[in-house]
Amino acid sequence: MNRVDERFRSMGCDARVRLESGVLHEAELAVLARSVRSALEAADRTLTRFDTASELCRLNADPRERVPVSPLVERLARAAVWAGEASGGLVDATLAREIEAAGYAGSRTGLVAAPLGAALAAAPVRRPARALARPGCAQLSVQGAAVARPPGVRLDSGGLGKGLAADVAAELVPGGVRYAISAGGDMALGGGDWEVAVAGAFDGAEVHRLRTGPGGVATSGVHERLWQREDGRFAHHLLDPSTGEPAWTGLVAATAAGASALEAEVLAKTALLSGPVAARRVLRRRGGVLQHDDGRVEIVPAPAVVRLPSPVAA
Repeated sequence: MNRVDERFRSMGCDARVRLESGVLHEAELAVLARSVRSALEAADRTLTRFDTASELCRLNADPRERVPVSPLVERLARAAVWAGEASGGLVDATLAREIEAAGYAGSRTGLVAAPLGAALAAAPVRRPARALARPGCAQLSVQGAAVARPPGVRLDSGGLGKGLAADVAAELVPGGVRYAISAGGDMALGGGDWEVAVAGAFDGAEVHRLRTGPGGVATSGVHERLWQREDGRFAHHLLDPSTGEPAWTGLVAATAAGASALEAEVLAKTALLSGPVAARRVLRRRGGVLQHDDGRVEIVPAPAVVRLPSPVAA
């Protein structure tokens, strides 16, 4: 079995491309890995909100209600609409203004995260996040190759962009190649079954190995992008849509399996924002891991697959 395994930085996170094949030679896999990396880097340039020249920033600055966009931004907009519907409005990709107000207006690449323990000790009473009565994502629509939204509604690619980028890159991988493509906490998997190590939010040590087939795995957590505001309060990038403030739900991380990296991202974020009780229901669809803010790790198994006996011919 030939293999390439490359690690690099992309979309402000650690990225990784692992390809295995008994058909392609190592040199061929290396060429394919470069193509996958290029796709991730192109998605980063297109979808970042930290570069005013990116297509996403140009879309957000455009005063027109209907703006022609590239296929990738069109897919992001469709993903934002779907994520809002699937999560009951909890995963709202239009909270760009709120995340900037919370202190995440520029890239945090290279910055050390604030200590999780100190942030939890100072955090307010835990409660599940709530959706807005009319979330911004519900005001988005895709009309042909154009995005339509009321003036002032801005898209934030966030975790959706990472999941989408991993899936788009995975589309380049031909049959006969086993692959794991990771963009931050979002991973696209194919070519067979995988074991994915889940890192602990408090110390980074492995807390579980999630066994899954082709599709995706994603982790949403408060610990990697955690900072202290000028007023002393701690903040992170996972917002409660009803308040526009960081959500403190009793969970510090949620890992989900999905049919794609994008679906896994939405399931993981929905679980974390929902709080421990509702999160179990969210993750039972495909399985996952919950990390509570008291340090407990909870494994949520996927539904058992019941195989019926083959019918007997008459």
